[in-house]
Amino acid sequence: MQGAAAAGSPYPPPVQGAEAAAETAYLPPVRDAAAPGASFPPPVQDAAETAYLPPVRDTAVPGGPYPPPAQGADAAAETAYLPPVRDAAAAETAYLPPVREGAGVPDGWYREEAPAAAGTAGAAPGAESWAEATAYLPPQAAADPVEAAGQPGTPAGQSGEPQAPGEEPAYSPPTLGGNTMRAVDPAQARAEGLSPIIDPGPQSALLTAALGLLLAAASPFGDLALLVPLVVLQGLTAAGWFRLNGMWPARQGIALAFLGALVADAAVLAVDAVHGPGAIIGTLGVWVLLTLVLQLRSAADPDERMYGLMASVASAALAIMCAGFLAAGSAAVSVGAVAVAVAVFVRALPLPPAPSVAVSLAAAAGSGVAVGALTSLGAGGALLGLAAGVCALIGLRVAAYDYPSKFVHMTAGVALPLAAAAPAVYLLGRVVG
Repeated sequence: MQGAAAAGSPYPPPVQGAEAAAETAYLPPVRDAAAPGASFPPPVQDAAETAYLPPVRDTAVPGGPYPPPAQGADAAAETAYLPPVRDAAAAETAYLPPVREGAGVPDGWYREEAPAAAGTAGAAPGAESWAEATAYLPPQAAADPVEAAGQPGTPAGQSGEPQAPGEEPAYSPPTLGGNTMRAVDPAQARAEGLSPIIDPGPQSALLTAALGLLLAAASPFGDLALLVPLVVLQGLTAAGWFRLNGMWPARQGIALAFLGALVADAAVLAVDAVHGPGAIIGTLGVWVLLTLVLQLRSAADPDERMYGLMASVASAALAIMCAGFLAAGSAAVSVGAVAVAVAVFVRALPLPPAPSVAVSLAAAAGSGVAVGALTSLGAGGALLGLAAGVCALIGLRVAAYDYPSKFVHMTAGVALPLAAAAPAVYLLGRVVG
């Protein structure tokens, strides 16, 4: 102990001179001055002690413990390693986002209020331009009433009205007529809350009618002539069903379903006409078992394997059922294929939903009567034509479900009406023939 303790104080008085420097050589420098009346020693104003301390740039508070700011050359030496400040206002806003001209700034947008204002900056009117405010929103219909009026199928009150971020669009319920737009972008229809039913439209209807007429024209020339359009029908069915279920690419499943259809065709051609249904059902059973085994060997997620199994079985079943045209008589194939072509074509005409369905079925029955009169079916062709028309509309409805794409319209939209009518053509052809 050096020096005597002060009266009433547990600490020794400060040591002066060289002894003080030697005694505090390994102690950290004391930057804060002792408060009045405290027992700590006052700060030593020594250049060696404060050499590695950051410079004090703030003006000392009157009566406070900090030294007054340095002037002249001393001030320049203290701030030699600090970044230059060209403009006080620019330095204060250097790290803030730039404000573009013409863009309003919300009231109270100051540094101390930034956390509170940040949550409402995007919703404040005029806070940013219209393009920035709607950059991540789904595309909407035209905001111009004249332009919106020229877009068929745009719901009233929805054109040009952007959805709020995170807000789900109010989807309209499925209707008998679906969307009034025959050709629409599925993403746009989903974003605008249109009905998930999008009819394939007149292009796929024309392709279906052409394929149906090819089947009807080829059936009188024998099974080998009928096999050419039938294979095209089976390929479209296998590919379209997978894409309709949102599974793409699915080359293995499409190839498996198409191969099953070819095996069914070969089985029907190899047996007598009476055993045609047995050949189709037997092929379908074998293909269901084969699909199940392949899906069990898959390393995919269990849910994905289940979806793949259901899609593969359904696709194979639809493609194999198309072989019913080979098992049926030529007269039944002619009547049924023409009825499907007429029903799908009339359904694509711009008519109200309910009358369109009625007119389509009436046209299918009428075509059955007309074609039946030219074949051995006679008046029984009306019943066969009506049944084929009902199946065609069901297949058309399935191909229009859940915002289908153009690819679905050109594959499943073309093939499903004919594929769904194949069992009816065979069964009613046996009944009325």
